[in-house]
Amino acid sequence: MPRIAPDRLNPPGPHAKFPGHMLVEFARRRLPFMVESAEKYGDIVFFKVGNERIYLFNHPDLIRDVLVTNQKNFIKSRALVRAKRVLGEGLLTSEGDFHLRQRRLAQPAFHRDRIAAYGRSMVDYAVRTSSRWVNTGPLDIHDEMMKLTLAIVAKTLFSADVEREATEIGEALTTTFDAFNIGVLPFSEILEKLPLPYIKRFEAARVRLDETIYRIIDERHATPEDKGDLM
Repeated sequence: MPRIAPDRLNPPGPHAKFPGHMLVEFARRRLPFMVESAEKYGDIVFFKVGNERIYLFNHPDLIRDVLVTNQKNFIKSRALVRAKRVLGEGLLTSEGDFHLRQRRLAQPAFHRDRIAAYGRSMVDYAVRTSSRWVNTGPLDIHDEMMKLTLAIVAKTLFSADVEREATEIGEALTTTFDAFNIGVLPFSEILEKLPLPYIKRFEAARVRLDETIYRIIDERHATPEDKGDLM
């Protein structure tokens, strides 16, 4: 019986046209690359990025099988494991029993009565933001919506006011996300040990985010009453 090549056992998917091709495609245009692959190859797409073997699921039933029905058979992606450098062992990055404990601790903050209160805050901030847009010149809507989102999240989940810091926080988050795009690639652990400009920008951004996060925590320690938020 002829030997079957390993890739023949995998779903269809794109192949590298030259060494490093898939790595470049995935790094430079990840979302368009995945959309185009799903449109061409169907509900399950297989491809390699360096030594990483990636399966792209593009049907809600298959996604539910992974995330809900058989979730105990899967662990967090490389991207979320790498995200622990900034997020720590949090709800988004943790696994197993520790994740379940954290989820149960956070659950009261998302009771329907509290969600209704969050909605009122969202409306207030949205009205305040839109009122500043009257009789103004051209606006960077991405920047405006980023500031609005940060302000709402900080207020509803942590009862904190970060509007004055929104620009700095937004820039730090953008730098962090850009670093994540590189951090999920093969050999990124080696790159992080080099004095590269993006590494220095990432470290500075992480320090900036920590300043705000720990200030909010310290403020809550000083007044530990329940304010109806996540913290």
